[in-house]
Parts: sequence; C-alpha cells; structure tokens
Amino acid sequence: MLVIPGHFGKDTCDGYSRRAVMRIGSSAIAGLSTATLLEKAAGAAEVSDEEARYGGKGFGAAKSVIMLYLQGGPSHLDLWDPKTNVPDNVRSIFTNIDTKIPGVQFTELLPKLAQQIDRATLIRSLSYTPIGLFNHTAAIYQMLTGYTADNVSPSGQLEPPSPKDFPNFGSNIVKLKPLSAPMLPFVMMPRPLQESNVIGKAGTAGFLGRAFDPYYLYPSGDDMDMAKMERVRVDDLTLRQDVPLDRLQRRASLRDTISAGMKNMDRAVNQYALNEYYEKALGLVLSGKAREAFNLSSESPELREKYGNNTFGQSCLLARRLVEAGTRVVEVNWPKVANSDNHSWDVHTGLSDRMKKQSAPMLDAALATLLEDLDQRGLLQETLVVAVGEFGRSPKRGVSTSGNSNSDDGRDHWPYCYTGVLAGGGTRRGYVHGKSDETGSSPAENPVHPGELLASIYHAVGLYPRRTVYNHLNQPREMVKNDAVMEFFA
Repeated sequence: MLVIPGHFGKDTCDGYSRRAVMRIGSSAIAGLSTATLLEKAAGAAEVSDEEARYGGKGFGAAKSVIMLYLQGGPSHLDLWDPKTNVPDNVRSIFTNIDTKIPGVQFTELLPKLAQQIDRATLIRSLSYTPIGLFNHTAAIYQMLTGYTADNVSPSGQLEPPSPKDFPNFGSNIVKLKPLSAPMLPFVMMPRPLQESNVIGKAGTAGFLGRAFDPYYLYPSGDDMDMAKMERVRVDDLTLRQDVPLDRLQRRASLRDTISAGMKNMDRAVNQYALNEYYEKALGLVLSGKAREAFNLSSESPELREKYGNNTFGQSCLLARRLVEAGTRVVEVNWPKVANSDNHSWDVHTGLSDRMKKQSAPMLDAALATLLEDLDQRGLLQETLVVAVGEFGRSPKRGVSTSGNSNSDDGRDHWPYCYTGVLAGGGTRRGYVHGKSDETGSSPAENPVHPGELLASIYHAVGLYPRRTVYNHLNQPREMVKNDAVMEFFA
C-alpha cells in the first residue's frame, strides 16, 4: 500500500498527529494533503555565495536518481572484486570471468553485468573506519544520511527511527529540487530498511519533517514471496467511484468560492501560494501519469523476464518506469532483511549456495537490464544509478570481525574496503575508480568514504553537497560533511 505518513505534532520532535496515515486519492481531502506536501517543498533555503559559485563537470546532469540499496553487505570478493594468488580462505570459491572493461574481472556470479559494466563506473575503494560496533543499521544510517548514529546499544542495535534523525539523501533532494509536474517525488520499495527489530532507520526525512518522507510502496507478502510486486495496488492513486471527476472538480471550485470570501485569511496565507499547490495536488490525483507508472503489466513479458520475475527485478523495472514518468528519487531496498538467511547478503554461513542460487542471479539480471534499458531509452545520461551496500565482507572466511559467528563458508562484516557501482547522470562510462589491495582488505588507491559518495550524488543532481539545512531545533547542519569525487564525472 502506498501511504503518506502524517505530520509530527506542532513544533515538537517526539510525537505524531493522531492522523497517522493518509492515502492518496481516497477523497478530495487527499488533494489538500498533497498540497501541503508541495507547499512545504517550496521552502528552500537561500543560496549562499559559496553555493552560488559551486559547479564543475557533471553538476546537475542527473534529473533523477535510482538507488539500489543492497542492505546486508554484499561480498565484494565474491562478486565484483575477486582476487587471485591469495590464500584459500581469502580466494572466492567462484571462478573469475572477464568483463567489457579491459583488465577488469568479476566472478562467474555476474555474467550479465560483466557485459554491461562498460556503461558504468566501478568504485573498488569504498572504505570507512567504524565508530563503535559496525552493525548493519549503524552502517546503513551512515551510508544513506552521511552521518554516524548517536546511539548504539551494547548488542549493536540502534534506536528506532526518530524525527531527530538526519534525513535520507532522497528527502534532501526532493525538498531542494521539488518537481514542477504532478508526480510522486520520492518512492521507496519494496520493503523497509531493517535489521532485526529496528525498522526504517535512515529511511525517513528525519528532521526535515514527514512531508519529505518517501512514498512507501511495501506490497503484502513476506520476503521470500517473489511475486509480491504482482500485488502492487494503484487504487490509492485512483478516484473513488463515489467521488467522480466532476464532483472533485466542483469541490475545487467550492474551495475557490469560499477562499474568495475570506480576505483576511487570504492575506494571512498569501505567502504560501495555496492556489498553486492545491492545483498541483489536484493534478496528481486527477492525472493518470502516476497511476500508469505502476502498471507493470504494460511491459512486455520478455522485458519483465529479462529484469527477473522476482521482487528485486520487478522493483528495478518499476524504478525505471517511475523516473521515466518524472519521479525524482527511487530507492529500491534489497528485498530481504539485512541480517537473515536465504537471499540476504549477510552471508555469515552458506555463502556458496545462497549467493550462487539466490542473491547474485537476481542482482545480475536486474542491474544489467536496468543499465541497458535506461541507455537504450536515452534515459541513462539524465538518471544516476547507484548500487551499493553498507559494507563488504571479510577477506578471510570463517573469522569473526563483528562478534558474529561465521562458518568456513561465510564472511563477516567488513567496512574497511568494498565495492559500489555508479552509472549515468554525468558519470564516466567504463571507468574503475580506486583499487583494493591484494586481499581486498583495504584501498590501495583513492579511498572513497560513504559521505563522499553521497556528496557525489548531490553534485550530480545539481546540489551543493555542503548546503545548509536546518534540523528540528532550527540549528544549521550541512547536508553532508564531504565533497564530491570529481573523478567520477565525465
């Protein structure tokens, strides 16, 4: 169900209004609620002199961002940074294959991506030193907000999401780069970010306010249900049968009539341009553009099969459809809770079987097809695609680095060196940035901090990465305390 969480209590940071959720299109009131979101989106801060001078290659090249968030921590050594001439407990059990980038090899788990990686930038030197325990949620929070978490319990678990949190990168983008057309600005699917019972941390707008939360598209069904995207409901973007189009339009006209007779109120709220935002919100409800974007059945069976008839593959296809329709940011979270079994990337045990039969084939088909599909449609240059997890896996199998137990066929958490992928949005094609050492333990060249990756995303969409935003206490904060990696851009 696609929902918009309600607003926080007035001038507070620790409560919600009793109207917890609202569904788009359930009545004419939805138009008014969406108007509020659009109204808030216009409250951008003034541009500083430093920001006004900011720019450079690739700046503003991306109109949209698709983030494929591989929560759980994929093993870089078993996917896209395999090593040779290393001890048996370091070397991947999978064989190496050549890619379209000369001299660059993947493992046999990514044959399709190997043929499309020349459209992308491969970052082999992502790295950070963890503060405290490097559990999934703390690392996810850093990767998606640019900041380290304040509180980590002895067990490694964080506090649940809070209105005091730093915002997800997508929330910053849609606040500062609002859409001009009636379309969903930020969509997150097909499940929340999660480690154990901590759900949704780093997946909200935090101190920006609930108006800039993503639209959460979480179809029913558990994580092993590969057909859940077939049950995506678009009726939330459809007018109720008992509220026909002419009736909703009459309500809009009635609102105008009432407003015209309330001159004092008009003067009080004139600065908010309510008419403009109401019209945009009404347009979203009445327009079939957003609704049609969710209609996966309009795609050919062949293309759907190529993406993969599973939750991740169909989410990637839907991401393409959404940005094609005008959505600014789409975040596709890996459809398995971070610390779990089966196709989770958290391979403390069963790495050889789980990666070969479950997770890697889904990633390989979906990411390779997404890059090819966007490029063939002329959308890749203006769409930044990012594929990354919160960390990699330990170079040595069977050792403990995070307090977890690991079998001989498993690898533990490893934030000191891992791999990510960038494509489109002004980034270079067929480029490898950085290099890991001989065992994949640490960067040998050009280390990239997660904050620098976020700064590069902001740069690509035309935002000064260190731009000032204001938290729940109206205190100034930088979006991220890092600079973009200019070598990423063409």
